[in-house]
Amino acid sequence: MTDAIGKLLQQTQLAGVAATVLVDGEVVFEGAGGVRVAGEPAPMTSDSVFAIFSMTKAITGAAAMQLVERGKLDLDKPASTYIGAIGDIKVLDGFDADGHAKLRAPKNPVTLRNLLSHTSGCAYELWNADVIKAQADLGLPSIFALEKAGLSTPLMFDPGTTWEYGTGIDWAGLLVEAVTEQTLGAYCSEQFFQPLGMTSTGFAPTDDMLSRLASLHVRTPDGIVPMALPAPAAPEFEMGGGGLLSTVGDYAKFAQMILDKGRSGNNQLLSEATVAEMSRNQLGDIPIRVLPSTTPLTLDLDIPGDEKGWGLTFLLNLTGTPQGRSAGSLSWAGVANSYYWIDPTKRVVGVWATQLFPFYDPTVLAELNAFESAVYEFVG
Repeated sequence: MTDAIGKLLQQTQLAGVAATVLVDGEVVFEGAGGVRVAGEPAPMTSDSVFAIFSMTKAITGAAAMQLVERGKLDLDKPASTYIGAIGDIKVLDGFDADGHAKLRAPKNPVTLRNLLSHTSGCAYELWNADVIKAQADLGLPSIFALEKAGLSTPLMFDPGTTWEYGTGIDWAGLLVEAVTEQTLGAYCSEQFFQPLGMTSTGFAPTDDMLSRLASLHVRTPDGIVPMALPAPAAPEFEMGGGGLLSTVGDYAKFAQMILDKGRSGNNQLLSEATVAEMSRNQLGDIPIRVLPSTTPLTLDLDIPGDEKGWGLTFLLNLTGTPQGRSAGSLSWAGVANSYYWIDPTKRVVGVWATQLFPFYDPTVLAELNAFESAVYEFVG
């Protein structure tokens, strides 16, 4: 059956794709298909390096939760306890007749729990036109400029009252830095990448990683073509919500640690109680809603399937999927169409990645679903 999984990758209609599957901690499949750059001969390989974008969030969340364990951070204290500036951010209360942003104080303080569960009021300009309008009116940069001023974009709602996918985990990364006096990358390397053997993961690529880097692509009327996103000239912070580069194999090591309740070999990187809290639905009666796209880089953020929740960085499947994933599984993705899932019932970790915009491209989802179905046919 692993031959069938490999054949799916070889038959990709995308530029290239790589994937790995672990069952009960053992690698049962690792492979790739297509090429790293459309129109060029270098093949995609299982050790190709990807911009994993929002798959970064789970790692940043794990770092923050490790510090909660150690008493350095608190999930429910105001985040301004650690960084005063986050307490100065106002809530957007609409726009006046001249188009100027109307701002007010939030009714509740932002907490680390809010930041990790996307209930803080922080939102992405990719799916919220009011963010773009407020940034323009207030002279604030895009979050993707990696200027700290971009993190001061107004909240879109009072913390704890609504779910909206957003930039809160970038703030969580800054909280990690504030209490450790290390960069986010240095802390994650010391506490996670090195113990887990994630040698091809980081915010800044090594020369070896660059030699294996897969290009970003975009779907156009003329087909899939390579593209590059503008690179900030002088980044002011490492983007805890989306800045990492990694491989499918490296990321699977992190996901397996979560599946194993925080343990990797003889190392207990997170406590079982911490992983349980990260895996618990934090939303209560707050629904996950459709977010309309504002850019050709993504389709509407309409998460497939019913009965979804959100943990501390993870999307939760509250029921099983048609492909075979169990209820209680954890998952998420990166905006260039990289995906992972962690199935604690069937003991499966899957990581599947390409580098293509727009996010939620229908061909991508069809290939991803076929891959997951083949995995569960193999697992039984």
